Amino acid sequence: MPLRRLRIRTLSTAAAHHPFDGIAHPSLARHRRVNPIAFSAAVRASDPASLPALHAVAVTTGLHGFAAVTNSLAARYAKTGSFPSAVGVFAAARARDVSSYNTILSAFPDPAEALDFASWMLRSGAVRPDAVTCTVALSLAAGRGEGFLVRQLHALAWRSGLAADVFVGNALVTAYSRGGSLGEARRVFDDMPARDLVSWNALICGLAQDGDCPAEVIGVFLRMLRDGDVQPDRISVCSAIPACGGEGKLELGRQVHGFAVKLGVEGYVSIGNVLVAMYYKCGAPGSARRLFDAMSERDVVSWTTAISMDGEDALTLFNGMRRDGVPPNEVTFVALMSALPADCPARGAQMVHAACLKAAVSGEAAASNSLITMYAKARRMDDARMVFDLMPRWEIIAWNAVISGYAQNGRCNDALELFSSMARCLTPNETTFASVLSAVTAVETVSMAYGQMYHSRALRMGFGDSEYVAGALIDMYAKRGSLEESRKAFDETEQRSLIAWTAIISANARHGSYGAVMSLFGDMARSGVAPDGVVLLAVLTACRYGGMVDAGRDIFDSMAADRGVELWPEHYSCVVDMLGRAGRLAEAEELMMRMPAGPSVSALQSLLGACRIHGDAEIGERIARILTEKEPTESGAYVLLSNIYADVGDWDGVAKVRRKMRDRGVKKEIGFSWVDAGAGEALHLHKFSSDDTTHPRTEEIYAVADVLGWEMKFLKNCSQMEMILI
Repeated sequence: MPLRRLRIRTLSTAAAHHPFDGIAHPSLARHRRVNPIAFSAAVRASDPASLPALHAVAVTTGLHGFAAVTNSLAARYAKTGSFPSAVGVFAAARARDVSSYNTILSAFPDPAEALDFASWMLRSGAVRPDAVTCTVALSLAAGRGEGFLVRQLHALAWRSGLAADVFVGNALVTAYSRGGSLGEARRVFDDMPARDLVSWNALICGLAQDGDCPAEVIGVFLRMLRDGDVQPDRISVCSAIPACGGEGKLELGRQVHGFAVKLGVEGYVSIGNVLVAMYYKCGAPGSARRLFDAMSERDVVSWTTAISMDGEDALTLFNGMRRDGVPPNEVTFVALMSALPADCPARGAQMVHAACLKAAVSGEAAASNSLITMYAKARRMDDARMVFDLMPRWEIIAWNAVISGYAQNGRCNDALELFSSMARCLTPNETTFASVLSAVTAVETVSMAYGQMYHSRALRMGFGDSEYVAGALIDMYAKRGSLEESRKAFDETEQRSLIAWTAIISANARHGSYGAVMSLFGDMARSGVAPDGVVLLAVLTACRYGGMVDAGRDIFDSMAADRGVELWPEHYSCVVDMLGRAGRLAEAEELMMRMPAGPSVSALQSLLGACRIHGDAEIGERIARILTEKEPTESGAYVLLSNIYADVGDWDGVAKVRRKMRDRGVKKEIGFSWVDAGAGEALHLHKFSSDDTTHPRTEEIYAVADVLGWEMKFLKNCSQMEMILI
């Protein structure tokens, strides 16, 4: 920005505010030879009201000819909020040095104008920029996202010999990190001849804020500790702890926690917040809750963190937050509604909604969208639609939330109708198409013509490469019985993400194409996409039903150790069933007893069934004992154990089981069968059980059953006769 523009715009304002004629400080007016250094010190220590008088003294005594004096006046004006006066001093100064320019550059209220001024300063060549010039300019450029300008300033620092300055290096690391150029930030950091605490924190915070490289954050923090020249502070620790949570490194997180205690920063609420989040993310909710309860001070971030991480106690924590006098904000409500489980009672959802209304955040877009999603999870779509209808404006996220809710709750027609309404006023995005395709998938009575129509429309709008649309298409075609179309949709997906791989592998597993599942799993591994728990569950299911026991066991054993995938109860149950089917009952029992939360009911039931198939009464007895303790009034375990004893001829065991059932009041549940009879409007669903005589046409039914029985015996005898004749 030319100096002339600054003079025209600001000097008139400065003069209007500071009429110097006849104004002089009494003690200085008599002494025309005042020391400039002493005067500058007096200016720096002055109060705002005396600045005009001191300025007048500088002019009347000729002190304004010294750069140190005008610099102190400009800096003091800027510090007291009178930027026009500061520019007036700068413009009228007889002598300017680099500090004069830096003072004005640092004081600009508008970053864009400050950068214009810096550009003019550098082009004019009046002074040589110093480390302060580069540091301030880099900060301004980074704040405005001017990546190209940051690189230009970096080049200027090299040409000026300032790149080795620690302050310039710190500013470069910060600027590159804020602009997402982490590679450049690392190179600058590594090339710095000397580093201080700010240098380390600039890189650690930059990597942490990026969010995609927690392992590197940990690496730099450990390197800082090993280097030993600089002691980490609260900022370093506050960035390293979330990285431990992101990588799931519980032990390292505990060590950093201990270091925070040793450093004396554990009591800061910001440190407590990240520690609580770290323990939750590392699967140690007990440690997280104990630390949270022990915090002497808890702010809205503390409560919001605990609520978002603890779904089971989210409502309890929310009520505790209100009792503690901490007002929840919009983020708190969004976290609470996201944390509520799908089986949350309707009363709980309505209580949260009422609290939103009371806190006056229900009108905010994020809160309204979360309310819609919460009601959809609770299967209260009428309430979700009410929230949507009351929103002051409908953004695409809200439309998608309602359409997705209808799809999840099997209300396909409502989803399709809302999609049509939306398409008239907004352009659907990839999430919209994924939701409406899921709606078509959910209800078999809806014609596949709708799915094909939306497929075609998504392709026309350029969403053919979307991972969400691809996943929904693969799932839709597979669930509608067309595995060939499902595979075609997968093959046409150029960028095969985890979603696409999950959809196609799960589709083949559902259709019993177990060989294809294993082949696709191998292709996925070669593509470099890491499988998650859902994919591995589908692969284990294929191994279970496909008889690939050793392969399934190897995959299961590698999940936690080699792949870093958390083992779910479903994974254990699947492998237990697989081993049981193969007759490896002892191995299945040993694995089941290693389940972190104890043997699940499904695992116990599948292993007990396997014990009957393979005639192992010893293991069956142990499994039945555990199962009847978990479900003492359910008859299934008793009946299975009784059948195991009967199969091996242990009639005393059968009598013992029946006696136990009688003592506990357990009755065998009646098994029912259903059959459709008739056609058109005469179609009727009939329900019956063994020895059932309640049907009005019982005699006819049993007569037909007898005839069918005799015919089956006759056909069997005929088949045997044909074999003899052959």
